[in-house]
Amino acid sequence: MTEHLSTGPIRFLGRTARESLTRQRGTVFWFYGLSGAGKSTLASAVEKALHEKGHLTTLLDGDLLRTGLNRGLGFSDDDRRENLRRAAEVARLFCHSGVITLCSFITPTKAFRSLARQIVGEDDFHEIFVKADFDTCRARDVKGLYAKAEGGSVKQFTGRDSGFEEPDRADFTIDTTTTTESTCVDQLLAWMLPLIAPQ
Repeated sequence: MTEHLSTGPIRFLGRTARESLTRQRGTVFWFYGLSGAGKSTLASAVEKALHEKGHLTTLLDGDLLRTGLNRGLGFSDDDRRENLRRAAEVARLFCHSGVITLCSFITPTKAFRSLARQIVGEDDFHEIFVKADFDTCRARDVKGLYAKAEGGSVKQFTGRDSGFEEPDRADFTIDTTTTTESTCVDQLLAWMLPLIAPQ
């Protein structure tokens, strides 16, 4: 005897049910700024701090996504847009599963940030501008990218060959040239915790 699947509408588990399990509000925190500003450092430190407090988190990092999901995309405006569109779609899925999602991407233009906000949703998206001037980031050069850009092996480098648009108003701005990492993390947690509290 052959069994047949129901052809009725599929009913997915709702967001409320998932958030009741995680006991937190799914939220996307989008860290952006120049390479070397401290986006990934702060996102990683915040994730560890939230984990220690019992929160379920995930971290989407631009460098890591380009080795897998976004492999093959370059740094033209169209490729950057597609890179961020895919990242925002993934962040939205995590968010709707009740996961606190920390994203770390340069996101150089206001239009790109607006696109990410639109995909994730206004109520779930919180942008964090990690501020540091070009000279400070170049002096840090944690990944050696500034040296490569000056040597000509990295093209369309943000802040040098292509522009970076500072926000008119971010949801949260933190200046890593004047604030220590531990202070940055404390300030971010104080702001984030009310946003992730269950509704």
